Amino acid sequence: MPEDKLRSEIEKLRDELRSFAPEDHDSREKLKELLGDLELKLERPDDEEHHHSLLRIVKDAIAHFETEHPRATAILNDIMVTLSNMGI
Repeated sequence: MPEDKLRSEIEKLRDELRSFAPEDHDSREKLKELLGDLELKLERPDDEEHHHSLLRIVKDAIAHFETEHPRATAILNDIMVTLSNMGI
């Protein structure tokens, strides 16, 4: 089930967030916001407006993290695939 896969990826992303350096405040905050948006997707699966903005947010996060946080980027890419499988 795609929702279960998304939950699993969210947990991986939470684990990755714990590995971010405390002084990497901007990246930590950006990832926390993204986690909130992903959780909102699970809470409100029929919110089409949120779905469209969620894709943009994930793509922006991938661009932000790809250089300094390759593991977070890999997880975000998996999330993009999962969202696509959910029809988003």
